[in-house]
Amino acid sequence: MEKMAQMREAGAQGIADQLAMAIHEHRLTPGAKLSEDEVGEVFGVSRTVVRAALQILAHDKLVDLKRNRGAFVAQPSVREAREVFEARALLEPRTARSAAERITPDDLSGLTRHIEAEHAALAADEPGRALFLSGQFHVEIARIADQDTIAAFIGQLVARSSLIIALYWHRRAALCESHAHHALIDAFAAGDGDLAEELMKSHLVDLVTSLDLRNRTSAPTTLREALGQ
Repeated sequence: MEKMAQMREAGAQGIADQLAMAIHEHRLTPGAKLSEDEVGEVFGVSRTVVRAALQILAHDKLVDLKRNRGAFVAQPSVREAREVFEARALLEPRTARSAAERITPDDLSGLTRHIEAEHAALAADEPGRALFLSGQFHVEIARIADQDTIAAFIGQLVARSSLIIALYWHRRAALCESHAHHALIDAFAAGDGDLAEELMKSHLVDLVTSLDLRNRTSAPTTLREALGQ
C-alpha cells in the first residue's frame, strides 16, 4: 500500500513538472483550463494522480483551483505582479552580492553556458524557452550564494514572474536583456559584490518597466496544443 502511494506521488510530481515547464515556456498560457479528464488522458494516469499534480501546481501558485469549475493556469493580478517584483527587488540584489563573494570558476562557467543556451533559444525563435532559461539564471545565482531558504523563495518568485510576463509584457526586453546577464557575470568574475548588487537592482527595474501593468487577459491555449499533441 505504501509503495503504491509513493508511485502515485512520483507520477503526480512528474506530471506537475511537465505542466510547470509548459507554463514557464508560455506553451500553456494564463487562463488555460486544465481538465482532469484531458490531463489524465494525455498522461495516461488516473484522476487521483491528476488531482495530486494539480495540487502541487496550486501550491506553487502556478494553477488556480476554482470550486465547481476546475483548474486553470493562474492569471496574476496587477497587484500580485507588483508584489512579486517588489519581493524580488528585496531579495535578489543582496543575493547577487553574496554570489559574487562565493562564486567559483566552475560556477562562472555554468552561468556562461546558461547565457549561451538563452541565446540559442532566441536564435531558434523559442522565446518561451529563453524566458525559462533567463529565470533559471536568477535561481542559479541564489544557489551560488549558498542561501537555500532564500533560493527557494526566489525560485517560487521567478516561476510566478513567468506568468506575469506572459500576461503583461509589451516588449521583448522582458526576456532579460543579454547585456544585463553578461554584466552580472563580469561583476561575479571580479568578485565585486557592490557592483553585482547594483546591477541586479537596475536589472529588476528594467524588467518591471518592460511590463504593461494594467488589467488584461491572454488568449488561453489548450493542453494538447501546449504539449504538441
